[in-house]
Amino acid sequence: MPASEDSHRWQALVLVCVAFFMTVLDVSIVTVALPSITRALHFSPTSLQWVLTAYAITFGGFLLLGGRAGDILGRRLMFMVGLAIFVAASLTCGLASGPGILIGARAVQGFGAAIISPATLAIITTTFNEGPERNKALGIWGAMGGAGAAAGVLFGGILTRYLGWEWIFFVNVPVGALVLAATPFRVHESRAALESRRFDLVGATSVTGGVALLVYAISRAPAIGWGSAQTIGLVIGSLVVLGFFVAWESWVKAPLMPLSIFKTGMVSAANGVSLLLGATVFGNFFLLTLYVQDVLGFSALRTGLTFLATAGTTVIVAGIAQAATSRVGPRPVMAAGMALLVGGMVWYAQIPVRGRFLPNLLGGYLLVGVGLALAFVSVSIAALTGIGPKVAGLASGLINTSQQVGGALGVAVTGSVAVSRANSLLASGHASAFALTHGYALGFWVIAGVALVGLILAITTVKPATSAGAEPLILETS
Repeated sequence: MPASEDSHRWQALVLVCVAFFMTVLDVSIVTVALPSITRALHFSPTSLQWVLTAYAITFGGFLLLGGRAGDILGRRLMFMVGLAIFVAASLTCGLASGPGILIGARAVQGFGAAIISPATLAIITTTFNEGPERNKALGIWGAMGGAGAAAGVLFGGILTRYLGWEWIFFVNVPVGALVLAATPFRVHESRAALESRRFDLVGATSVTGGVALLVYAISRAPAIGWGSAQTIGLVIGSLVVLGFFVAWESWVKAPLMPLSIFKTGMVSAANGVSLLLGATVFGNFFLLTLYVQDVLGFSALRTGLTFLATAGTTVIVAGIAQAATSRVGPRPVMAAGMALLVGGMVWYAQIPVRGRFLPNLLGGYLLVGVGLALAFVSVSIAALTGIGPKVAGLASGLINTSQQVGGALGVAVTGSVAVSRANSLLASGHASAFALTHGYALGFWVIAGVALVGLILAITTVKPATSAGAEPLILETS
């Protein structure tokens, strides 16, 4: 392979990783800016959650559609379309003059992210041959994803403190524009070699609606009650729609999601672990941010700086994770990562009312950073092992969907548990700091249980060695 072509592949990796980093970053970067946004745009307490929920619903809901659209229409094309939408929506978010505009723009931003994320993985899959080279590329991609989740809190604190909440959105504009301008010159176009390029509109509509409804139900449950008729109705409705989607896909001739993909490689096992990993990581960041600010009284900036320990550790360990996965396969690396996350959650469950960063938190930050890198990289590699270019976008959309749905579930469940426990202690006459601390501690115990289930799933369902036999690489260049 000519040196220039090899160089272009790694430059393409940089571009897609930067874009992916932005989409993950925007899940958590908003969290520490919410108080400033509330004051500036006069949000009510009930509508403020929609700044987070609107992004989560469209991001999670459109991932499968975005991934399959890349297979059919072209991964580079859809990557650029998604990036253009994301940049435009980010600019609109920063310029928003009221709650409605910001919430609407966040929904559009999530839609753009749902197109970008699976396209990045599909581009990597069709650009790098399966094996150590692809694993190295996925290790870099995984480092960006894992670090992005933690770095969002860090960057959100810095930007909000020194430039204003608008800049958590404005920062995407120049970075995204540069990536968009460079993409045609560094990223090859690729499409799946499909017998039919008909688009499964019924499948696309039903899976998007079903996943979006499920994410909405999970996100709203803490506010309206898990046992409320509305929550139960929404969950049942989402399951009915998703059930229809599965039935339709088993019958239609050119399905959006061929069900046979779940028999390929380690797709089913990797997505199961990915769901629990998403719940663990996002639930952890949610509770930890609240504890550090509400109980310890840290500012937004100081809160963000504490997460540098996790983000930095994740980036450093990601290279080790991909090398280890290439050598021994994904199962032991994934299991080690989930075990460390269990340890991190148990560490956090010991948080005191008058906690300090070094003795009470730093150990947990480091455990989570190492565990996140090991688990995120190995899960991503496992999910794409044995996957050929015909379903690269679909497999990428699946792994991203499982992470987003898991993240929404983790935040909703842990938040609900923590609030219920805190309210019960407050009603018993305990001080606010005591009640909040014990509520958050119980939430961490719940996440520890979720991570433990993920560990068991990794050990029992993931194949002991990397599968071979991927479909031949079909790459169309333009």
